Amino acid sequence: MTGTKPPLVRVGTRASELAVIQTGLVVSMLREAHPNIEFEIIRISTAGDRDKRSALETIGVSIFVKELEAALEDGRADIAIHSLKDMPSELPERFTLAALPERGDPRDVLVSRFEGGVANLPSGARIGTSSPRRVAQLRAARGDLEIIRIRGNVDTRMTKALGGDETGYDGAILAAAGLDRMGRMGEVSEALDLDNFIPASGQGTLAVETMASNTILTELISAIDHPTTRAVSTAERAYLARLGAGCATAASAFATLDGDSMTIRGFAASLDGDRSMTRTGSGDISDASELGNALAEDMIKNGALELIHA
Repeated sequence: MTGTKPPLVRVGTRASELAVIQTGLVVSMLREAHPNIEFEIIRISTAGDRDKRSALETIGVSIFVKELEAALEDGRADIAIHSLKDMPSELPERFTLAALPERGDPRDVLVSRFEGGVANLPSGARIGTSSPRRVAQLRAARGDLEIIRIRGNVDTRMTKALGGDETGYDGAILAAAGLDRMGRMGEVSEALDLDNFIPASGQGTLAVETMASNTILTELISAIDHPTTRAVSTAERAYLARLGAGCATAASAFATLDGDSMTIRGFAASLDGDRSMTRTGSGDISDASELGNALAEDMIKNGALELIHA
């Protein structure tokens, strides 16, 4: 590394409890890698955290990202910590993902006041989610459920999910990684299988973003990058980018590795969940981006764009 290491790195994060916990995990890794550097956590309130009523597909998950990026640009923060699934599949050139630490549990989970999993929910059970992908997958699994929008931090959604008539919800779908990092996996009714509930691209992965122009800092942060996580994330994000899919569409991809061989499964569905498509591609880890692109091209040839924009 050329240049002088900074004595202090300011770490921008959303102000929610989960975001701060996740940022703390990343900072612990960075402190271990760079014991002579001080890391200071800077909490930033984002529009997405302040607006707990609007549907995410109308305002975009990038609302959780833009204000942290603004903090990078104006110098309030040197690096920013995100959930990778909240980030657009293509970043502006002035930013870069300096590190993707090892992925956590990628699965979705059901939290419900009823015992058992999705198959055991009573007909008409009211399940909360604001994700078009989760809506489509739930409707495919159980068309008799009532699916209701839900917003708020993890505590709010968990309280609603278990509230029954008091809150109007009988359960909710959340990401396993967040609950695991908060020590709340014991409250999960069922971890949903990855075959029928393909998770959001990047789910379970944290991302460390820097200004691309700050090459010294970017190289320093890369010490905690996890090559396997980087590879599968590259494939999943390439898939989304080629489809032009965002939070308003029911589309996702999930990649896994067996040695140097990568398998990626893509999902696309209509917003009503009545029609869906799942296809699989495989190849060498060195071709991660090309694999994501190729799978998206295959999906497009078979009508994926018409499906997700129907």
